[in-house]
Amino acid sequence: MNVQELKFLLKLLAYENYIVSIQKIQPAVGMKVSERDEICYRLCDQGFVKFTAEVTKININPKGKSLLKTKKAAQSLTDEELKVLKASANGMISPSETGISTAYRQAVIQDLLDRGLIKIIDQKIKEVWLTEGGKKFLCQEYSSGSNAKEITLKMLSDYLQLMRTYQSPPSPQPEKEQISKVSQHKPTDSEILAMIRELDQNLGTDNYLPIFHLRQKLQPPLFREELDQALYRLEKNDQIELSSLQEVRSYTPEQVEAGIPQDIGGRLFFIIPD
Repeated sequence: MNVQELKFLLKLLAYENYIVSIQKIQPAVGMKVSERDEICYRLCDQGFVKFTAEVTKININPKGKSLLKTKKAAQSLTDEELKVLKASANGMISPSETGISTAYRQAVIQDLLDRGLIKIIDQKIKEVWLTEGGKKFLCQEYSSGSNAKEITLKMLSDYLQLMRTYQSPPSPQPEKEQISKVSQHKPTDSEILAMIRELDQNLGTDNYLPIFHLRQKLQPPLFREELDQALYRLEKNDQIELSSLQEVRSYTPEQVEAGIPQDIGGRLFFIIPD
């Protein structure tokens, strides 16, 4: 790891939950945005950070072009998805050139990306955060023999605080705090299934519970991937079914993105309890 990558990680430590707009991360004075973003991509490839991004340029894929030439296009795509494919069929475009509303533009583009019908030409990184892998690397694996004066006392202080948080044993807690902590234990598959049925009944979703409702209840204590895997297990055991979303305009982009992306087809969005 070079010094600029290390400073990128250390600067994340200054922010709550180690997440911040990438515009606030500047590994070196005068560093170009493209250089900073390239560092972010490299760290992401190593599993040390993750980020959200806004797609700024797209183009159609051969798979998308082939689909447009068939009668299946009108059956397997929504009106908005058709607009995006047709708009990008003649070359690279920006999302604003797709002709669809900004309210769900990114969600539609993401669904087409997940299905391999379009590709990203350019994107703008929005927020970046330190992963558990990044924390482990800083606390347990990183080592350097360099004498370069690159690290400020503020960075050192933030690093030491991470070390204390990461490695210190939990301090004794008052009884009330212990009870609260117990209530945050990670639920079992059976408890998740019970929560699904309870939410479906309380919200009146008629056995079609949007996943974002469950995420709001269970993230935390669960991470997103942990909940996704639990849902897959429940489906494998024939306790629920997962159904994709065909019409995105009824939901916000954030709600749509709460679905589970698939290599083929739209995101899994609805939970159908058996």
